[in-house]
Amino acid sequence: MVKISPTLIGLSLTLIAPPFLAMWGNRIFTNPESIASKCWQQFFLVLLFTAICCIVTFWEKQPLSSIGLHPFRLTSILWGLVFAVVLIFVYSPLLIKFISWFDVSGFTNGLDKLAPLPLWYLVMAVIIGGIVEEVLYRGYATEQLALLTGNYWIGSAIALIAFGLAHVPIWGWVPGLTTILSGGLLTLLYLGTGDLLSSIVAHIVTDSVGIILPVFNSRHR
Repeated sequence: MVKISPTLIGLSLTLIAPPFLAMWGNRIFTNPESIASKCWQQFFLVLLFTAICCIVTFWEKQPLSSIGLHPFRLTSILWGLVFAVVLIFVYSPLLIKFISWFDVSGFTNGLDKLAPLPLWYLVMAVIIGGIVEEVLYRGYATEQLALLTGNYWIGSAIALIAFGLAHVPIWGWVPGLTTILSGGLLTLLYLGTGDLLSSIVAHIVTDSVGIILPVFNSRHR
């Protein structure tokens, strides 16, 4: 049985805090483009991750396995790597071609914002983002919304819409909303394996190729 108060608070943090941080986080700092302010934003994401884990464990009295966080399994890593290959070599090329057909802005503007940042920061941000976003959206939001609505499809759809909207401030509307598609694939991976580690690995590897590699290549041409 769902405990409404902690669940609603957990869902509020999960669905509202990330887009709020993306849209207005920069306004908190005197110099929002400084690396220090960027690091603080990553720290807030880690705090959010910690808060959700504490809500699950100490308030809802549920094991972390209830949101897909199981003990380490090698098969989870392997499934994540296989799925990352599919996302990188099948999904991404099709998505880029689809965007070009409709002559709309792609991921260039978002990459331009990230290009001046140090590589060590991008690596940290990709790792933190992959872990935190999967725990929040694929794990907590999907599971709790499925319990509240009584339907995994409805719960997953709401979590995916929130996931897409959270990416709009940095990437723009079209790229941000395409993350609903990639997020949907990661949701299928999570529901199929029941292990969030697979989705985390796929997320981190895919973002590393899509974000870190282009920035690295642009600096070494």
